[in-house]
Amino acid sequence: MNKKIYVIGHRNPDTDSIASAIAYADLKKRLGAKNVVPAMAGTPNPQTRFVLERLGIDPPKYLADVHPKVTHVLSRTPVTARPDMTLKESLELFHRHSVRVLPVIDENEFPVGIVSLLKLSEKYLVAGSNPTRTFNASLAGIAACLKGTFLAGNLDSRVEQLHLFIGAMLEESFSSRIDGYDPSSLLIMTGDRRTIQEAAIERRVRLLVITGGLGVDDDLLSRARINGVTILSTAFDTATAAGLAKLATPLSEFVEKKFSRIGIGEPLEHLRLRLLQGGESALIAVEEDGTLAGIATKSSLLEPVPFSLILVDHNELGQAVPGAESVEILEVIDHHKLGNPGTNLPIAFMTAPVGSTCTVVASLYRERDVIPEPSMAALLLAGILSDTVILRSATATDRDREMVVWLEELAGLEHDEFGREIFNACSGFTPHPSLEEAIRSDFKHFTVGTTLIGVG
Repeated sequence: MNKKIYVIGHRNPDTDSIASAIAYADLKKRLGAKNVVPAMAGTPNPQTRFVLERLGIDPPKYLADVHPKVTHVLSRTPVTARPDMTLKESLELFHRHSVRVLPVIDENEFPVGIVSLLKLSEKYLVAGSNPTRTFNASLAGIAACLKGTFLAGNLDSRVEQLHLFIGAMLEESFSSRIDGYDPSSLLIMTGDRRTIQEAAIERRVRLLVITGGLGVDDDLLSRARINGVTILSTAFDTATAAGLAKLATPLSEFVEKKFSRIGIGEPLEHLRLRLLQGGESALIAVEEDGTLAGIATKSSLLEPVPFSLILVDHNELGQAVPGAESVEILEVIDHHKLGNPGTNLPIAFMTAPVGSTCTVVASLYRERDVIPEPSMAALLLAGILSDTVILRSATATDRDREMVVWLEELAGLEHDEFGREIFNACSGFTPHPSLEEAIRSDFKHFTVGTTLIGVG
């Protein structure tokens, strides 16, 4: 699986945060990385919107959160069953696809129940210890299970209640066995015993199955057609055919119609709790419209989340997109104090005491001998000028100035003029509806010791 990699800045993103995400994603792709996507954890502020529009660059993908969802670990090609398929067909699905649970759906893809191999075994195999000759099936289903050929009568797909008898005795004993049963519900299996065949035809039984690939005399076939008796021939021996015939029972008789479901948009943690603590072995996952999306089992919890993160312009989870603590973080690129999150695996962590994350990203372009396109150079330049107030901030460093000189030449811009253009377009609080929104537009949380502080 090719994981998607989101390069994403902090919540309430400023120009440096969004510019560094876009530019670093561009650098990664130019160095050969696949599925790298720039993202943002909030909407761009007016200054950032101006810069992006001025340079003709699309905003990054907006991610409200990155909490792993059910959809992220779900196979979108579930093996499904239909209520009208035979028990034999469903068992073949279990075996062919090595699954333990089958969702059962209707013709519109809505789930109507669930069948587990374990419970199916309990119902069918354990019930075999108290055998019954009565079962429900269609003649068409029986023919399919027996790979049979109709010698007389018609293929009927209606499900009927049938009583199975084996004609392996003298005709007199056999006839006494089936006395008292409605002939129209009798399924008789026999080999080349003409007397049994004849007795079945005379009684007008529902179905006569000739086993072993044996035939029926022409005169008996004629009488069967006159009496409306259906005759089916199968190559299987009688014992095998008797077992296979019962596998023609419709799956609908084994479907658990009370089943648990979960929406694909629900947090993965909800699925984990229900499977590990709620005692549920499987859940039907449904789309927003209620149709089947897949089946979620404990094995689903072992599936990797199909995306990971590269954090830019921050390194504290309190500032990161919600859910970042639940996702693999591959890299951090920043210029702030360290408050870095713990990770399960080693990561690339690049930080420098400079005035802008775009300075760090621009340095990486140059170190790797990659020349940014003019629009990308202009975007990096905008990020540096914004964060350092056109290099007038106390946080501006010689490295920031060095990168500005390099970038303005590549972008074909004069940095002081471009910086004034950026700040004049969105200066002060005028682009914001209120003072509070102006402060919150670039608001960050920091943890100092045990104290949480905010800076806007």
